[in-house]
Amino acid sequence: MKILYRSEPDFDQRLGAMLRREAFSKDIDAAAQAIIDDVKERGDDALIDYARKFDHVELTPGTFRITDAEIDSAIATLPAETTDAVDLAVEHIQDFYSQRLPQDWSYSPRPGVTLGEQFHPLDIVGCYVPGGTAPLVSTVCHTVAIAKTVGVKEIIVCTPPHADGSVHPALLYACRKAGATAVYRLGGVYAIAAMAYGTKTIPRVEKICGPGNAYVAAAKRAIYGSAALDLVAGPSEILILADDTARADYVAADILSQAEHGSGREQAVLVSPSRKLLEAVAEEISLQASRLTRQECVTKVLENGVFLVEAKDLDDAARIASDYAPEHLELQVANPQTLAPKITAAGAIFLGSYTPEPVGDYVAGPSHVLPTGGTAKFFNGLTADAFIRRTSLVHYEREALLKEQPALAVLTACEGLDAHGKSASIRN
Repeated sequence: MKILYRSEPDFDQRLGAMLRREAFSKDIDAAAQAIIDDVKERGDDALIDYARKFDHVELTPGTFRITDAEIDSAIATLPAETTDAVDLAVEHIQDFYSQRLPQDWSYSPRPGVTLGEQFHPLDIVGCYVPGGTAPLVSTVCHTVAIAKTVGVKEIIVCTPPHADGSVHPALLYACRKAGATAVYRLGGVYAIAAMAYGTKTIPRVEKICGPGNAYVAAAKRAIYGSAALDLVAGPSEILILADDTARADYVAADILSQAEHGSGREQAVLVSPSRKLLEAVAEEISLQASRLTRQECVTKVLENGVFLVEAKDLDDAARIASDYAPEHLELQVANPQTLAPKITAAGAIFLGSYTPEPVGDYVAGPSHVLPTGGTAKFFNGLTADAFIRRTSLVHYEREALLKEQPALAVLTACEGLDAHGKSASIRN
């Protein structure tokens, strides 16, 4: 881990390097594009080859989709506490997103004119659920359950299988509970390509949502335009803004919660005006890390992705946090509600010492599919709107058109588009 003290002569340089972290890699982009092009050309045959190469599993088009019988069998092995936990998460997520579903509306801004909007759910979406180093049951809840709440008719899930072709039973239960209509044992870039372009076996979707590793993020960027995207969500990250009221053991535990994801590209940052806290957290991280099961994953991140940054004061800390624009931001300070409005860019903000980021990952309600790599400055997290078509409605009476036709004629003439002008003037 790296500690950045303000008194060091290279503080600004080191801080700048941290803030300007690279979200993407040209090498990864090129590798992803090659796979996508192959899937577009060879379809199911390419999926078979990539499943063998990357997931070490032998598949045929007939075994891409996990059958209802397989799901039933897998679910039967689950203890009640697991299904109850999934039920709770889905319930909270669906409740949250049902609160603000858009409603058709209209108004009359001037005589003879009616304007408004109408909304319809997408017909078919694809949810990508990572499963490599850990079966992300929670991601099913935080994608599929939202689409179901909105009313999407077909919701397909792609997730990488184990070498024997199986998928974790809890993940399959979450798919059923949340409302998935089909689950495919396909992962990584080749799964994104299959959903974006379709094959003889995999349906083409209108939108792809869900997080993934750097290769999945590259694939999503590459297929944009062939399918819509939620956002580009890469390796996980957290920034904790803390004052001297924060507990070092809480902060360290939350930093390590992101470090264990497994790609080695995760980042965890603590920003605090308290040098005493920074040093106490450094000790706690070393102590707690030694007790974790996913040592290899954590070690990679501790070496390159953990930063403890000294700030002048809380206002300075808020500026650093907003410039970093983290996926997850925790405010472990005495008055988080006062500080939160000063944060101008973050995927999600967790207020207070008893709101650890993992509650957002699992059971709080708002989706954990959030922008990473600083993209929270221009992307939002996954919302119900992501699964809805918004259509403008425009209605003119004859007299209203005649009243505004002169202005329309001037504007169309400015652009040299006489046919546009004629379409209005012909109605005089």
